[in-house]
Amino acid sequence: MVSRVIPVEPFDLIIFGGTGDLARRKILPALFRRYCAGQMPADARVIGAARSDMSRDDYRDMAAEALREFGGGRACEDGTVAGFLDRLDYVQVDARGEAGWEDLASLLGEPRIRAFYFSVSPDLFGDLAQRLTDHGLTHDQTRIVVEKPFGHDLDSAKALNTALAAHFVEEQVYRIDHYLGKETVQNLMAVRFGNVLFEPLWNSQFVDHIQITVAETVGVGGRGEYYDHAGAMRDMIQNHLMQLLCLIAMEPPAKFDPDAVRDEKLKVIRALDSVLPHHIVRGQYDAVAGDAEHQGYREAVNNPRSTTESYVALKAHISNWRWTGTPFYLRTGKRLVARSSVINVMFKKTPHSIFGLEAGGGPNILSIRLQPNEGITLAVTIKEPGPGGMRLIDVPLDMTFAEALGPEGEDPPDAYERLIMDVIRGNQTLFMRGDEVEAAWAWTDPIIAGWKARGDVPKPYDSFSIGPGDADELLRRDGRAWRGIKP
Repeated sequence: MVSRVIPVEPFDLIIFGGTGDLARRKILPALFRRYCAGQMPADARVIGAARSDMSRDDYRDMAAEALREFGGGRACEDGTVAGFLDRLDYVQVDARGEAGWEDLASLLGEPRIRAFYFSVSPDLFGDLAQRLTDHGLTHDQTRIVVEKPFGHDLDSAKALNTALAAHFVEEQVYRIDHYLGKETVQNLMAVRFGNVLFEPLWNSQFVDHIQITVAETVGVGGRGEYYDHAGAMRDMIQNHLMQLLCLIAMEPPAKFDPDAVRDEKLKVIRALDSVLPHHIVRGQYDAVAGDAEHQGYREAVNNPRSTTESYVALKAHISNWRWTGTPFYLRTGKRLVARSSVINVMFKKTPHSIFGLEAGGGPNILSIRLQPNEGITLAVTIKEPGPGGMRLIDVPLDMTFAEALGPEGEDPPDAYERLIMDVIRGNQTLFMRGDEVEAAWAWTDPIIAGWKARGDVPKPYDSFSIGPGDADELLRRDGRAWRGIKP
């Protein structure tokens, strides 16, 4: 099945930080793939803006190299790369000064859809917003896109929101979280609200517990300085896993409308109970013995006394009518045994087995795989084939998207492809609202403050393992166990 491509209106996308790592790895390749798919109008333009002194041709050469390295091997007709590069332009600007802004204004010309992508440090957001306003570059079809981190805590998040609100209304601000652009995440809403089969069972009466896992095999890499000030709680739980939790737990919105969806997500965050100290486990990965390439966390961040966590597992409760009594177990970590992001909805056992316990068979499990190998699997119980009595086994009803929805060899669109096109369309459904971000920080901050007050130190764990053993104990105390981390 080939996905339908819906063209967008002509636009200018201006990437502040247009020579940076995110632009090279994600933004430019995503735009190129949308160009290959025929979704970019003939007169759409992409303009890089940064401090680097380079010409338009230099920027196009840099973009061409980025496509070769990060384009993902998407097959396009001869001449397509050259056609895409013809859309690119470049302006040297100073985010905190006046240099280059008149050049950018002259290049943009007559008003049309303008998306300014702030692919820069958050401490530049206010300066950029101010200069865009001062130089008359904004109008009613202007959107701005901001990347995480959306602050370091509640106070800094409020300050960022205030700085942006001084120049833009909330409907113009797109806080991007690439997890929300994943095909499976959106299919989660389709499964819940498009099928009468699941929604009546989506509550504490039928769901025993829910597990959300985001596991990575990589360490902190070149992000050591940032990561040691953030940690897994700020870097992953507060945004990515929080968003997944909201989509799993929220009430059905009245309609598939940006604010209706985000209203329901906000209610979930505000209904979260405080996390008790014994309901959370922190970990920090060790080096691989005899392997100089795989350093331990403290060596990687060049801080031998670091108490920053590279792993978090916690048990959360939502105090509302739908979910009271159903725990949500969240875990994320670096340098684990496999790269795997999955949501497991663990349904309760049948009230009474007519076949007896010796027959086997387990509870139903709905697994939503975000990466790799996106798809949804429902484990159901059937009779094991053959004679010899009633023996039960669990088998998966599997929908792997690459197999079910696309031609052989074609992957679904990357999250950035979808989200950037949603920005151009003016659709904020998959983007976080300012009050949502602040509510998430209001829940996260006391957890981090509690660690500092108690002097908590993360538990060491072996690189390429499943994490610290205390995380298993977190569920074992409740008579439960984590689903395995699988590639």
